[in-house]
Amino acid sequence: MIRCINTVVRIMMVLGVVSCSEDTIDVEGLGSVQGRVVKVGTNEPLENVKISTNPGSSTVFTNAEGFYVLENIPSGDYSLAAQKEGLLAVFEGITIIPDVELEVVFEMDVETAGNRPPDTPVLFTPNDNAQDLPVEVQLVWSGNDPDEDTLTYTVSLRNEDNDTVEVYDAITDTAFTVSGLLYGTKYFWQVSSNDAINTAVNSSVFAFTTTNLPNNRVIFTRLEAGNSVIYSADENGESPIALTASSKNSFRPRRNPSTGQIAFLQSVGSQTHLFTMNADGSEVKQVTSQVGVSGFNLEEIDFSWDANGSKLLFPNQDKLYTINTTGSGLQLVYQTSNGNLITEVDKNESTGLIALKTNDLDGYNVEIFTINTSGVLQNTVISGLPGAAGGIDLSINGSQLLYTRDISGSENATYRRLDSHIFIHNFNGDPTTDVSINKPAGTNDLDARYAPNEASIIYVNTSNDGISTKRIQTIQLSDMLDRQLVVQNAMMPDWE
Repeated sequence: MIRCINTVVRIMMVLGVVSCSEDTIDVEGLGSVQGRVVKVGTNEPLENVKISTNPGSSTVFTNAEGFYVLENIPSGDYSLAAQKEGLLAVFEGITIIPDVELEVVFEMDVETAGNRPPDTPVLFTPNDNAQDLPVEVQLVWSGNDPDEDTLTYTVSLRNEDNDTVEVYDAITDTAFTVSGLLYGTKYFWQVSSNDAINTAVNSSVFAFTTTNLPNNRVIFTRLEAGNSVIYSADENGESPIALTASSKNSFRPRRNPSTGQIAFLQSVGSQTHLFTMNADGSEVKQVTSQVGVSGFNLEEIDFSWDANGSKLLFPNQDKLYTINTTGSGLQLVYQTSNGNLITEVDKNESTGLIALKTNDLDGYNVEIFTINTSGVLQNTVISGLPGAAGGIDLSINGSQLLYTRDISGSENATYRRLDSHIFIHNFNGDPTTDVSINKPAGTNDLDARYAPNEASIIYVNTSNDGISTKRIQTIQLSDMLDRQLVVQNAMMPDWE
């Protein structure tokens, strides 16, 4: 009887084990699953997608057409997974039945499919329709992303005068400074926010207007970062404005009172050419190309407006040329007979008188004289004197010529001047006037120009050591003892 009971217990234990094994994989019944993986929306097949089950059986990857097959899977319930880097994983519940092949198609989307776009940027500064802003403006806005993605911004800027849109992209801050704006111009600006996932989101459009161009009648140059930069300022040297960039060497500015344009010299590779620009530094145009401006010393070379602002006169070695400001109509006007170089030229529009300064290859053997438009000699101002001279400027009526001359007569290999004075030559026969009667010892007066009313003279004063800082000053012709500082650290003045 006991033996029978033990036998029943053993039978029940075996049945219990068999009953428990029904929740695990049935190793005796095998099925399979096959299908395809495609991209959501386009049904584009996806290759190298990992297909696996949980509980684990086997793992395969889709082929180039997106198909896969999992074979010999024990019967039971599974979670079938499709996974690939950069895509959202997809799971499907399946039941494997012995000797039955299931078919499961997966649609997969990019990993960022659920990512939300950035919030619309909000513009802060300057306020919409702000007025009288400077030509350098800081734009400020706010930006936010609901998923805390890293944002970059693009600023679009245009003005009402043309359809050109300036685009500044890859900005990582919520503030950006735009410079080089035009005076008296209305601008429109907009910011777009980009999270590199969704389509960029644009802000509203704000407008602002820059202040009108100040009445800066004095122009000059200043050395910055190894290049000469052209500036304008008022008659007291206040409100200086950079008209050219420090990335280019621009010098010897000359304003035309008829057109308001400024002509200047600029280095172009190994050559020097004439350019023009508006009074605010805009609309820069190259004038010369075939024949450039050249001579003994680029810092001494000067040119002149002609034909009421439609032409320019400029020197090239021993030749004097005229050219239209459009760059056309290049013509030879004059050539020296002794081979000396033409360094400076100034033309009086009312009389047609042309003043020239010529010199040898070292800058000496100076001659200053006038010719008519036919190239015929009219008057000789300087000839046969030792030392350096230059800085010629005809008076409004052509009766006087302003120039500078080193009265020390020094001549040296470095073209160093020791005692340069300003003189006024009178063509009517009156004695020449020495304007530099109160010049500090050990300094030079250079680059003299008449003021618009010819009641004063603007010029450069600097130490005769040749390396000290230059400064622009004025002298009242009614009181030549009165020398007034206009701009420090400046040279090549013009006042029209």
